[in-house]
Amino acid sequence: MIKEFEGRTEKEAIDKAAEELGLGRDCFDVEIIETQRGGLFKKGYVKIRVHTSDAAGAYSARDTKNTAGDDAPIGKTARKSTESAESSAPPDAAFEKAMIEYIDKITALMGMEGKTSVFFREKNKIGFNISTADSSFIIGKKGKTLDALQLIASIYAAQMGYAETRIILDSENYRVRREESLVRLAYTVAGRVRESRASILLEPMNPFDRRLVHTTLNDVDDIETKSEGQGLYKQVRVFYKGARR
Repeated sequence: MIKEFEGRTEKEAIDKAAEELGLGRDCFDVEIIETQRGGLFKKGYVKIRVHTSDAAGAYSARDTKNTAGDDAPIGKTARKSTESAESSAPPDAAFEKAMIEYIDKITALMGMEGKTSVFFREKNKIGFNISTADSSFIIGKKGKTLDALQLIASIYAAQMGYAETRIILDSENYRVRREESLVRLAYTVAGRVRESRASILLEPMNPFDRRLVHTTLNDVDDIETKSEGQGLYKQVRVFYKGARR
């Protein structure tokens, strides 16, 4: 499914998309298609195009109901997502415990011994850290295994009535290290593009990583970015404004 949203800033447009679609911000792909910077007498303007998979939309829509039947993973701890959405309350201890047990079970089924713990809590967002001697396998190449585990954990959370709660999985502080690395890469590539006037296509990235590159370079006046490709892992092209794309 593809939809377009507008806002005064990129964040405002993404927030509108997340609210209307009923999805966590890491469950859809954002492509910035138009940007107008604000000035003294005009407001800023951002237009984005949102790409979601049918599967993501299906489980989000399905799990806005009370699914405490036979297919619910934990019947007694399941809650109505409408109750969670209305109260905007942080996940309770029972939910955290259930998530920790589930993540530990998944890593055990992968043949790895690990211990999961909560490492941060925010409104409608919770982070779990997996401590293990096999962290390189848990993270995977470019974090793809960790991304897959995070998606599975997010679906599981939605089935328990926490579709509005964004689940973040990390191990060995990979997410922070990856973010810092991408910011450095974005500025380095922007410098190369400015010198050569030739566009550069970055490696395939997940939606969160692509969004980070777009956001990092959004305020660089002579540089623009766009996503290219199909599927979850698209590429970001960095190009000089005014040059042929």
